[in-house]
Amino acid sequence: MSFLTPVWNYVDALVHPVAQQDALTAARHRAFIAPRLVGSLAALASFPVYIAFRGIPSVLEVGVFGWLVAPILIAYFLSRTGRYESAHILSSLALTGLVTVVALCNGGISSFAAIWLVIVPLEASLSASRRVVALASTFALLAAGGLLLLGAADLLPPPVTNGQGALAALGIVSAALYATGLALGAESLARTSFWLLYAEEDRYRLLARNMTDVISTHGRNGAVLFVSPAAESLFGVRPNDLSGHGMFDRVHVADRPAFLTALADAAALGEARSVEFRIRREADGDHQAARFVWVEMRCRPLDQAKDKVKSGEREVVAVLRDVSDRKVNEQAIEIARAEQERANASKSRFLATMSHELRTPLNAIIGFSDMLTNDQIVVTPARRLEYAKLINDSGHHLLSVVNGILDMSKMETGNFEITPEPFAPAPAMISCCDLLALKARDAGVEIRTRIAPELPEIIGDRRAYNQILINLISNAIKFTPRNGRITVSAQIEGSKIIIAVEDTGVGIGEADLPRLGEAFFQARASYDRKHDGSGLGLSIVKGLVKLHNGDIDIRSRLGEGTRVTIRLPIDCEGPRPAVDPIKLVTERASELAAVANILVKKSA
Repeated sequence: MSFLTPVWNYVDALVHPVAQQDALTAARHRAFIAPRLVGSLAALASFPVYIAFRGIPSVLEVGVFGWLVAPILIAYFLSRTGRYESAHILSSLALTGLVTVVALCNGGISSFAAIWLVIVPLEASLSASRRVVALASTFALLAAGGLLLLGAADLLPPPVTNGQGALAALGIVSAALYATGLALGAESLARTSFWLLYAEEDRYRLLARNMTDVISTHGRNGAVLFVSPAAESLFGVRPNDLSGHGMFDRVHVADRPAFLTALADAAALGEARSVEFRIRREADGDHQAARFVWVEMRCRPLDQAKDKVKSGEREVVAVLRDVSDRKVNEQAIEIARAEQERANASKSRFLATMSHELRTPLNAIIGFSDMLTNDQIVVTPARRLEYAKLINDSGHHLLSVVNGILDMSKMETGNFEITPEPFAPAPAMISCCDLLALKARDAGVEIRTRIAPELPEIIGDRRAYNQILINLISNAIKFTPRNGRITVSAQIEGSKIIIAVEDTGVGIGEADLPRLGEAFFQARASYDRKHDGSGLGLSIVKGLVKLHNGDIDIRSRLGEGTRVTIRLPIDCEGPRPAVDPIKLVTERASELAAVANILVKKSA
């Protein structure tokens, strides 16, 4: 530890609390207080020595030594008030007064002490204040002018001739040494200021290089004047490439008006603005291609000189942040909200559909059974048989609806199992067509078959195979007007059997095609629809096809008919093809509403 450390600690303690808040201001205060304390204390310490060698001092000598103690009082004034400029003015005034008094007693302007008047404005320059320098220069000039006038008027005492040369040399040497001390003090303050500025800039550089947000300043028309190094990771280019209108050129064309409006409002109105827009991020080597990402920009006017603000040259500082992840989350929330609304709509549609599908046969069962059990109503045997048949048909219809719901529920929960076995597809297709021939004839619809000869045996669940065909043909009959035609075809393509059911019915609109196969969805969604049905037929077909590792394709046009194509593997127990994850995610997303409907139905 240096022996001067206690001294510097004492000087630091004398610095006013207001000045201690800024490192450069505190350094200026220390540079003012320290030399004045040391100089004054040295003058006081040398006074006894001076008396020992000189003898009894004169009144002038006592006054000079007393004046040398004045800097202690000025240092105390600065320590108590923190008024730096006022302290410098008092110091200049004290030095000017001391030099003037000594010069008046030793020949006026030609005195050895007059050279010290040059030191007065030099000392004031350490204040870094034009006002202080101007006042100190005025003090020195007035003192020099007064000495000249008094000398010209012959009002000064005669100069001391003994040792005049030595005194002049002493005055010049002492003034030179004092000026050297002032120069060293100025250099020390300049060095301190430089290192403080460098340290501050280094801290800002460290923040600018390590923070993920991009800081930029913009001039007129949004031109970039400065951008932080973090822009390279956000834009994928060097910061220099964003200067001028480089950043504007990378903003998405649709978002450029919002980008410019935010900057213009911040500059013109002097208020903070926030805006979100897309920017083009350049390709990142071999990892990612150029793409647009979402950023949030918050901008506000930059604090600067008033003359620039008045001339309309106000600059704007902006902070840009990558919010792509937040946008993805917002879109996911929006999709989930839309799916929830679809689920609610499906629930309402399901309730309307089921109320119709269940109420109609139940009303028939209850009504006709009441007539059969009422002894007061005479029912003929033929009428009784008709009522019993209607009750039986209604019961079968109810069982079909309930079975469809249960099958769909099992498929969605993964509990539906198929039993593969070898069977001939052609006889099964003909059997399904014959089973629905009467229904088709009553509806005035013709069923045709085009089955390729010598179809090989396939391995699959025969019951599921029949249900697929029956559901497809029943739908075709339901939505084909009289004198229409239904064509059922089958052929082999590689390792798959292609089954198609094509009709000349009313067709399906393009808006409804993507949703076909969802549970309880019907292209004609009104509960007072023309055709009956629960909307589960095609959904069950889709589930059975998937269980057989097949796929389904539906093509239709309004007024022209519909074609449903089923592709099933000849051997459903063979190796399953690789699953495309993107296709799987897409399919699952489209089926989300159907699953939600079933869960809602179960909870109800």
